Amino acid sequence: MRAMKIWVDADACPGVIKEILFRAAQRSGIPLTLVANHAMRVPMSPLITMLRVSSGFDVADNEIIRRLSPGDLVVTADIPLAAEVIDKGGQALNPRGELYTPDTIKERLTMRDIKETLRASGIDTGGPAAFGQRDRQAFANALDKLLSRRPGMR
Repeated sequence: MRAMKIWVDADACPGVIKEILFRAAQRSGIPLTLVANHAMRVPMSPLITMLRVSSGFDVADNEIIRRLSPGDLVVTADIPLAAEVIDKGGQALNPRGELYTPDTIKERLTMRDIKETLRASGIDTGGPAAFGQRDRQAFANALDKLLSRRPGMR
């Protein structure tokens, strides 16, 4: 069985979450790849890489799905990407600490579609709440829990 990899849908991922992921990769020895359509600074480490893809709709998402193996972890707030990750046997974790499951992803896709329909008809559905310390802590806790469940970990 291939070792887990962590993939990050990095274009919209908050910087504090990337920092948590950098430390987690170093601590756990798990390879981490940030995928984005623009260059980003990453720490010098054989475990951490930056994969730059061309600009365009879903280019980064499609590259993550193409490279994903069952058991890999993807950090994303993109609901359709998270659904594809789950369908392919991966795990998807939101930067706010929510681990998507087959049950919750269906609900999230439905809500996303409803909001998209409302926005298309001119109704302001608002955006996500500001990212705060509570979100950062929830993500760190969820990531630690996921990484500690890997085979060979405590």
